[in-house]
Amino acid sequence: MTFKNRVTAVLLTACVAAGIYGIAHNRMEVKWEEEAEESDDSLFGHRETLYLWYTDEALTDYLNSVAVSYNEYQQEARVIPVHSSGSEYLETINNASLQSDEVPDLYIVGNDSLEKAYLAGLASEIKMPDEAAGLDSFFPESSICAITYHGKQVAYPFYFETSSFLYNKTYLEEWARTQIEAEMDAAEGEAAQAAIENSGTPEANETTADGEAAAQDFDFESAVAARIEETLPKTIDDILDFADSYVAPEQVEAVFKWDVSDIFYNYFFVGNYIDVGSMTGDNEESINIYNENAIHCMRVYQNLNQFFYIDTEESDYANVIQDFIDGKIVYTVVTTDALAKIEEAKKNEEFLYEYGTSVIPDINSELVSRSLSVTQCVVVNGYSTHKDIANDFAMFLSCYNEDNLYDRTGKVPALRGVNFENTNLEAFVSEYEKSFPEPKMIETSNYWVEMEIAFERIWSGEDANMELKRLSEKIVTQVRGEQFTEEYIDLPDENAGEEIIEDEYLEEPPDMEIVG
Repeated sequence: MTFKNRVTAVLLTACVAAGIYGIAHNRMEVKWEEEAEESDDSLFGHRETLYLWYTDEALTDYLNSVAVSYNEYQQEARVIPVHSSGSEYLETINNASLQSDEVPDLYIVGNDSLEKAYLAGLASEIKMPDEAAGLDSFFPESSICAITYHGKQVAYPFYFETSSFLYNKTYLEEWARTQIEAEMDAAEGEAAQAAIENSGTPEANETTADGEAAAQDFDFESAVAARIEETLPKTIDDILDFADSYVAPEQVEAVFKWDVSDIFYNYFFVGNYIDVGSMTGDNEESINIYNENAIHCMRVYQNLNQFFYIDTEESDYANVIQDFIDGKIVYTVVTTDALAKIEEAKKNEEFLYEYGTSVIPDINSELVSRSLSVTQCVVVNGYSTHKDIANDFAMFLSCYNEDNLYDRTGKVPALRGVNFENTNLEAFVSEYEKSFPEPKMIETSNYWVEMEIAFERIWSGEDANMELKRLSEKIVTQVRGEQFTEEYIDLPDENAGEEIIEDEYLEEPPDMEIVG
């Protein structure tokens, strides 16, 4: 039986008796720990107990319901989810593993912590059933790389976070309608002028008849939809071109605004050209931060500050989302949490527009964008005395009922082929599939802080070439344990002494005020 078939059989078994799942779920209104204690002498008395640790309270109800379903379908063990709010999560798990009678058999953690977990003995290599296909049959490459450490798969992918492109669809529809109507008026004017000039000729009569027939066949709404699709930016240059010609509604303050202070929303600028640890994030010999493409990308990033005027000290993700909800922004870059906030605002009639998502535009026609991603994983503790059944539950959790994971928790599953009621999540899935997983190496734990500093300094006008050189030297020195110096890349700045926009436009935009 294949892994997929096995999971299907599990689900069918769990639901075979009518109403069983619903009854079990209702029981979860009582704390699971209390229920487990009451059932020790009866239903679960003969079973082993697995403890599943997690930190995010948004998962509580979902994990409890999955545990109940798992307990229903097999007779070997019961699963008890345990919420841990400690700031030093892995240290707490380690202490509990060594000192407690209730050893955490499994836990949920970000892929960036897997090296630390594995070296501490807190992560075991996963064991797929002999008859099962590999994980790559069910998860994208980014997931597999995220849970791989030195050639070993040491966790199961559960859910992910990455960034994607968000746009105000209502504004684009209004703009598309205006454009198409203007083009139609111009075409009618040209036709009328031609008719006057050729009045009474057979050609004029034929032209008039053709024009009337074309007008009858024209599907305006389809043309609007096609124009929006055509207008969605494929590159950052497309955003600049749109902003240059867009006649914005009064409430719009910025065509494109994002949180320039947070590396998660900036990383796509260089993500395709910077390598820290390779795709698996564990190879200390594979570090490439300082290169020509990365310098070009960061110069493009720096030049955007001439257009969008975003102050890094005042930039804040929550404010960006609120500005989008208030209709002050046309385009932005967000993580998956933004959709729930927008939907809640729509429900409360605070968001009066339609919106859409797409993959993040490339830098330009030559430089490709690539987002950063973090994968939350289900790990089998190396100290567990029930590794086989813990492995079985970890596999069950990573694939069970994933169609409901987002609706119940706001988390987007890493599993392929999940159906989302909100189709805007599909852009995040596409972005995740081509994303660069967060590195695992302990020596690069401060990489994000240093990268964020570099982005801020470059945005504020410092030389992109020198900032990337400095960053690379610092990170490589840390990883190798000895001083490292990069050879300077003599790369002339093609934009040196030039503005990407005409001076008069910077002083007084013709149609709208561009502010941060």
